[in-house]
Amino acid sequence: MFLYSENSAVVATNFTTSGTANTEVDHLFIKPGVRTIGLQAMYLGGKGAGLTAISGIAYRIKAARTTATTGGGSVITPTPKDPGAQAAKATCSGSASAGFTTPGTGFVYIGGCVSGAAGPGGWVAANGDSMPVCEGGANQSLDVFSASGTLSLNFELNVEHTE
Repeated sequence: MFLYSENSAVVATNFTTSGTANTEVDHLFIKPGVRTIGLQAMYLGGKGAGLTAISGIAYRIKAARTTATTGGGSVITPTPKDPGAQAAKATCSGSASAGFTTPGTGFVYIGGCVSGAAGPGGWVAANGDSMPVCEGGANQSLDVFSASGTLSLNFELNVEHTE
């Protein structure tokens, strides 16, 4: 099994929650190649310096089980944690604020976490059996959405997946 990292900083801009309160935005997807993928961890945090209101960002992990998210955003090349590992078979893309032009269908909520608007958060699978997965070769994807009651909050995220 190989471990890969995808970081929103590669997109070279802040990821931003919706400009409409409590509206989801699909920011990142990982689509399997020929190997099954599992979402191992998600590290994230708000970037709202000096905020005076208590506010948070909800991060929702969903699986597109009917068709994968595929279009739009910026390509994020999965980086192997072990420099001797082969290149990832999965593909990944990030969308800073608008979502994707070809979103997946048949979304199923499979987990999530929250962070403060100016603080850290994260989620890690308790063990290999608790990782959300997509089968290799399947037309599915694992997507990360954001939502907040406060408009247009900036954040960064880093996810790790296994193959």
